[in-house]
Amino acid sequence: MDGRNRSDVKPGLRVNVILKKDQRSGTKTEGVVKDLLTNSSYHPHGIKVRLADGQIGRVCDILE
Repeated sequence: MDGRNRSDVKPGLRVNVILKKDQRSGTKTEGVVKDLLTNSSYHPHGIKVRLADGQIGRVCDILE
């Protein structure tokens, strides 16, 4: 499963995202997907999501 394919990312999934403010450092933030914000089926930097706590970032890892 890849965070760059929209079909792999579903609400309720536990993921690591990189927030906009952390793009330079690459710091990952763990959370649960609430909404998918990217409409295209693929994005090279990761699908943009809103986490349950309201933070927005791009999915880098999908956690089992």
